[in-house]
Amino acid sequence: DQRGIHPPALLRLKKVGKDARGTSTEITNAMASTRPLPTGTLPWDPQVAPPLVLGVGMNYASHAKELGKPLPLEPVIFSKGPNAITGSGSPIIIPKEEPKVDFEGELAVIIGPRPCRDVSVEDALSYVGGYCVANDVTGRTWQFENFNGGQWVRSKSFDSFCPLGPCLVDAATVGDPQQLRITTKINGEVFQDGSCSDMVFGVAQLLAFLSKGSTLLPNTVILTGTPSGVGHSRQPPRYLRAGDTVTVSISNVGEISNTVVSAEA
Repeated sequence: DQRGIHPPALLRLKKVGKDARGTSTEITNAMASTRPLPTGTLPWDPQVAPPLVLGVGMNYASHAKELGKPLPLEPVIFSKGPNAITGSGSPIIIPKEEPKVDFEGELAVIIGPRPCRDVSVEDALSYVGGYCVANDVTGRTWQFENFNGGQWVRSKSFDSFCPLGPCLVDAATVGDPQQLRITTKINGEVFQDGSCSDMVFGVAQLLAFLSKGSTLLPNTVILTGTPSGVGHSRQPPRYLRAGDTVTVSISNVGEISNTVVSAEA
């Protein structure tokens, strides 16, 4: 059954937490041996395909501001196809159907080993199996222009549009998820530099909201939103181009890096 955390995955989670305790540098070094693995599975365990990948829109106050939108009163939820998952080191592929491919560096939450349903804000973090770094790659043409004004799920579910990694870091090692620093660089230039304290809804609030009447199965992946600085909001817009290298780093969690290629190449 691929819905639960397999014993090998859980053992690796504990090992990384023990070996990487202390500094983000140690965490990055402990994860350096991670290799790109099959698309659609968790990069740290290719036997496990997540039952669901959820995302949260406009969950950083700075990002809502750059979009010219008011802060949401409730979390804005969407999903991504598990087919979009890939690992650090694997290419981000610009599809022929989508020229406006954008980056969104994010903290990802992995549920486990217990399923999560109807949890309180106070208990929610005890259902977190670990954290990893994510890039919620998005096709802006499909999100905002195609078919009735936009298709969020479709725009975010192209193959390779959900890099995760470099490994699963246990919650005790990460500490308070709202005190993490997140940066996104393209070819070494900083485009996003924010704090998870800027989230409109913190990780515990998100889990309490998402688990109301709905079971979040182990290995469910939740992308918690992106800070300001995305390419679409820049003047002029700065979309990803073939040859770019996108690097997302989160303190106490690690770093992922992906090179951009064109499907036509």
